[in-house]
Amino acid sequence: FFSGINELLTHHITGLTAGLRHDGALNRDLSELHTNLVPYPRIRLLATAYAPLLPRLGVCTGTPSVTNITKMVFDPALASVQWNAQDAKYIACSLCYRGDVVPKDVMAAVAHIKTCRYMRFVDWSPTGLKCGLDYHTPGARMPAGQLAVAPKVVLGAFNSTAMAGHVARYTQVFDRLYQRRAFCHWYTDAGMEEAEFNEAREDLALLEGDYDE
Repeated sequence: FFSGINELLTHHITGLTAGLRHDGALNRDLSELHTNLVPYPRIRLLATAYAPLLPRLGVCTGTPSVTNITKMVFDPALASVQWNAQDAKYIACSLCYRGDVVPKDVMAAVAHIKTCRYMRFVDWSPTGLKCGLDYHTPGARMPAGQLAVAPKVVLGAFNSTAMAGHVARYTQVFDRLYQRRAFCHWYTDAGMEEAEFNEAREDLALLEGDYDE
């Protein structure tokens, strides 16, 4: 179980950092990635998705096209966090393509998903969608890995209003625990004051409002 999770995380992290290690068209570093995805400091909770996920064992029906893997990466089932795609809107999005991909195909794929409304952006989004391209094909799969190495892949990094739902769920859990003062003594015995819990709770409420349209 954990080996599969580690393998998937490896693909996500190497996709995000590919621009630091390799050259390519439309390339970007982590600083540019942060600038594109975080419009202001408080809205900094991000999600990622990786496509295609091809099994190492089994029958493959061919290599997906750039347009197909772009459509896949917007599938909520592939996201690193769960969200309701029908209600959520994107604040910013960055796509990092790797492997046998050319800028012309990337532009065509992005135009296609915009036409088909695979993604909806908030009206005030300052950056929208950005792309990066690394010509290096992802390296060999992990030993005993479950995923095959595809000749072309894409890693999507997203900032979305869906994060408000996750903040709300954590807030509800906090409220239930704090109402009973569960585990509070571990913190107060270490020097925290009870007012700090209330301040943290207020900050969560403000953060949820920041993500609300």
